[in-house]
Amino acid sequence: MTSAETRIFADTAELARTLGNSHRLMLLEHIAQGERSVERLAELCGLSVANASQHLQQLRRAGFVETRRDGKHVLYRLGNGPILPLLSALRQQAECNHSQMRQLVADGIGRRETLEAISPAELLARMQEGSVTLLDVRSHEEYALGHLPGAINIPAEELERRFAELPADQEIVAYCRGLYCLLSLDAIAALHAKGLQARRLANGFPEWKAAGLPVEAYSDPS
Repeated sequence: MTSAETRIFADTAELARTLGNSHRLMLLEHIAQGERSVERLAELCGLSVANASQHLQQLRRAGFVETRRDGKHVLYRLGNGPILPLLSALRQQAECNHSQMRQLVADGIGRRETLEAISPAELLARMQEGSVTLLDVRSHEEYALGHLPGAINIPAEELERRFAELPADQEIVAYCRGLYCLLSLDAIAALHAKGLQARRLANGFPEWKAAGLPVEAYSDPS
């Protein structure tokens, strides 16, 4: 093995060591939804600001995140490269290795026979036709950071009391945070129970955005 090949493996191992921490993986999952400050990331992950900052600095040195200053705050976003596919691959490997996660996904999908996923390509065509209603069941904060064009934001916990805001004569496509987010699955089951046509988007918003498909951010009309 040449010295160049050895160096490549060493660099790869260093990247793997950076990701070998559950807090850093959680931070990356939240950053994948959109730019956030260290204070907000610390709150979302249940960490102190100092601890979150230390983890973020390690992710930054490895190129997994980038920063920009906005006034007094430093905002973190995903770095360049195939970071989302890497995180997805890690989750898939974990799903293969751990029966609990495998059972979680199986229960979420298997018990709902009619929950077929719609592919991004098919959804994009339906959006261009205007023949589908998009439902974002993530939090208001995540929706504001970025969402599919024209999507209605009804967080999962608000859906039961806001069914009237959804059309009864058009198919609804729900989406949430990603491959293992079950919010959209629960939303589809609730919509079906109300007699509404509904499917879920394969994967979720981070993967849609990473594929270079159209997204928009919330703008306050005031």
